[in-house]
Amino acid sequence: MKSAAPPYELRTIASLASLYAFRMLGLFMVLPVLMLYGQEYEASTPALLGLALGAYGLSQALLQVPFGMLSDRWGRKPVIAAGLVIFAIGSIVAAESTSVYGLILGRFLQGCGAIASAIMALVTDLTSDEGRTKAMASIGASIGLSFTLALVLGPVLTAWGGLSLVFWVTAALAGVGLLILYKVVPTPYVSAQRNRDSGAVPELLLDTLGNPQLLRLNFGIFVLHFVLMASFLVLPAIMESQLGIGRQQHWQVYLPVLLLAFVAMVPLIIVSEKKRKTKPVVIGAVALLGLMELAMVWSQQDRVWFLLGLFLFFVAFNLLEATLPSLMSKLAPAGKKGTASGIYSTCQFLGAFAGGAGGGWLLAEAGVTALLGACGLLVAAWLVLVLSMTPPRYLAGVQVPLSKVDSARAYSLLAALPGVEEVVLVEKEAAAYLKVDPAIFKRDSLKAIL
Repeated sequence: MKSAAPPYELRTIASLASLYAFRMLGLFMVLPVLMLYGQEYEASTPALLGLALGAYGLSQALLQVPFGMLSDRWGRKPVIAAGLVIFAIGSIVAAESTSVYGLILGRFLQGCGAIASAIMALVTDLTSDEGRTKAMASIGASIGLSFTLALVLGPVLTAWGGLSLVFWVTAALAGVGLLILYKVVPTPYVSAQRNRDSGAVPELLLDTLGNPQLLRLNFGIFVLHFVLMASFLVLPAIMESQLGIGRQQHWQVYLPVLLLAFVAMVPLIIVSEKKRKTKPVVIGAVALLGLMELAMVWSQQDRVWFLLGLFLFFVAFNLLEATLPSLMSKLAPAGKKGTASGIYSTCQFLGAFAGGAGGGWLLAEAGVTALLGACGLLVAAWLVLVLSMTPPRYLAGVQVPLSKVDSARAYSLLAALPGVEEVVLVEKEAAAYLKVDPAIFKRDSLKAIL
């Protein structure tokens, strides 16, 4: 029987998951409302509103890896706190703006608070290998919950006080995040240091970028978030103008659709992980996503078919959003998980920026059908890449300290352990990074070596 996580670790997991959720809630709340209410801003156009929607993705992509490296030097909490303050300043700038250019600046500043990598590094500092898996799962669940809550709260708050109220609430959520950081999140007993599983390592970037399996995954997460942002450039307007659903009632559509999509997704996640059917599940989800993008083109006048398509869109999106990080972890070679994760996240944010800015331009120049068709073509290209993907090995990562063991001898001893598939020694970190088959590998077998 597995032992329960200690209270210290449970507190860590709960506090970091809630910190992540509050921040993402603020970012997500503008998705269902920006294109509807953004027209009230001076100089607004579909292209500029699309840029405002995706601007945070550009600054996130540029700064999240540097923020992670700064957290190695200055400490996790100071860097996370600085990111939350910058995020709050961006929210206030957006709340006080009356022109679309101020809105774009505010959204860009929000993204400059790029603390995702620093939070993940803090997770590594504060949890054991077993607890880390639970922490990552909890953070993933908190993001899904914040996404659902944001699509409900966004229309409600905007109906009460306009987009300005959404951004003021977002600034307040950053303040709540600061309280959680310093009042609830434990402080590591050791100083922050570079760990190849917790952050990107510059000397590994080129090699990791060239990994064919990871390239497929990075393109996929780029496309997924491009499609999300581009879709929300047109979904709210279709619901209001084509289907006759008032913007104040949009939350009544999103809430049941998202809840049902979550329920439908859970069995597929179980099949993917427990039955080891990740590749077929991902292929099915990508195909469904592409079909739903194209289906939106002809279902705009029919409420039943459109809402059914919206439900299936969210099933596919949520399934891929939950599955792809796990797939990245499985595909990353030993000792390169942190670097692979940094590149993956950068591609995710670049997709959000391209979907907002590029999608807004395409919407202005060619219209709704062209935008949705372009999304469908991108997903089709992703599907071709997924079909040729090598099925992942279901291996887990383990880090082993080796400060008192001869490196050459340690390598031979570790490689000989049952269930160990890969061994990478990093002498300057006095550590070994393993990829192991959890069904065979026994952690107790490390005791003789350590």
